[in-house]
Amino acid sequence: MGVKRFLLLIFSCVVITSLVAAKTPSHHEFSYFDHPPSCFNNPTNIPNNRTSSLMRYPFSLSPECTVWTRACSEEVLKLAKQPDNVQWLKSVRRRIHENPELAFQEFETSRLIRDELTKMEVNFRFPMAVTGIRAVIGTGGPPFVAVRADMDALPIQEAVEWEHKSKVAGKMHACGHDAHVAMLIGAAKILKTREHHLKGTVILLFQPAEEAGNGAKMMIRDGALENVEAIFALHVSHQHPTSVIGSRPGPLLAGCGFFRAVISGKEGRAGNPHRSVDPVLAASAAVISLQGIVAREANPLDSQVVSVTSFNGGNNLDMIPDTVVLKGTFRAFSNTSFYQILQRIEEVIVEQASVFRCLATVDFFDKEYTIYPPTVNDEHMYEHVRKVASDLVGPTNFRVVPPIMGAEDFSFYSEVVPAAFFYIGIMNETLGSVHTGHSPYFMIDEDVLPVGAAAHAAIAERYLNEHH
Repeated sequence: MGVKRFLLLIFSCVVITSLVAAKTPSHHEFSYFDHPPSCFNNPTNIPNNRTSSLMRYPFSLSPECTVWTRACSEEVLKLAKQPDNVQWLKSVRRRIHENPELAFQEFETSRLIRDELTKMEVNFRFPMAVTGIRAVIGTGGPPFVAVRADMDALPIQEAVEWEHKSKVAGKMHACGHDAHVAMLIGAAKILKTREHHLKGTVILLFQPAEEAGNGAKMMIRDGALENVEAIFALHVSHQHPTSVIGSRPGPLLAGCGFFRAVISGKEGRAGNPHRSVDPVLAASAAVISLQGIVAREANPLDSQVVSVTSFNGGNNLDMIPDTVVLKGTFRAFSNTSFYQILQRIEEVIVEQASVFRCLATVDFFDKEYTIYPPTVNDEHMYEHVRKVASDLVGPTNFRVVPPIMGAEDFSFYSEVVPAAFFYIGIMNETLGSVHTGHSPYFMIDEDVLPVGAAAHAAIAERYLNEHH
């Protein structure tokens, strides 16, 4: 009798499914990836979203992911690698690449993002930090995890000749931010179709002005991290083969600051130097003394840099100028070392100038630019990235990378909440994707796009799964 009841249940389920399918219009509304209804796997809280004809995800008994397994990661990656989705990701990235916009001018980029989010019926807050967006997917309740992408381009003339070359003279997405945006929009699509699996809320941050150095700080000021418990972000890397993921616990990127020193003396004829107060001599002594900050004051095991990059006393060959302007940069991997260097730069320049009877002032651009603190990965968040990456691309395609002296304004987020920043490779010698960021020849291997989208989505969903 039990067997008969079981068979009757199966028969009833098949009949109901057939009737529903027969009445469902071709443009049905189950999710952005179009999961057909199933008697065996029919979540009760799938949102009623508009569906794109761009992509039809085939019926499958997807894992419930009550406990995260490799199968859950494989499901996310399978969604990302659907052929129609890959083409869509490329088209999004190419549209952004053709129309690069500099810091706080990302108006059309922001409009494109909002249009795509609207198609998915993803709620968002706009504007933040002029052009920024804060999108929300999930239950609306805790826990809250954030994923960030930067939107701005660089003032560089693109030298790569291809169909989707920058259409704006003197501007180029030479650092891969166009790919970052496309991957996060791709993650939004994946997360929206899996919204019934989410055990909390994912915050998607589309941030302006990373290159200007204060986009992240303004996003935080405008509420980007409201309720957020952890945050993640990626950056494309020409140093790793396509789709290889790399990161490290602790300091990953250096803190970075800039300075401008004005050393003032008294102008005079070069033939009568005793009637002048020579700022050139004072500035020269200051440059030499600045090198001693790292050479003689820093622990040799604590990597630091002080570099003078500009020395300007005018161009009159017969006159000692009244002022000399020095400019430079400094970097360190710990906040303690970073702010110690800042203090010592000012002390050395001011005091060295006084030795030569000159006056000096030092500006660290704390109003025009923002000093980047070091980017430090929380050990638990790094471990989370490592586990997700190992599932997605395999353990051999995850690398523990060395720290580098580059800087990122993601560091401002990492000062507020536990964070992890990671790289995803785009190196492909066959395509010529081997050039460093900020090169006019920079390009990416677009095969990275679905993997990056899947990485964002899996990192966010798995975090909610394990912290709810």
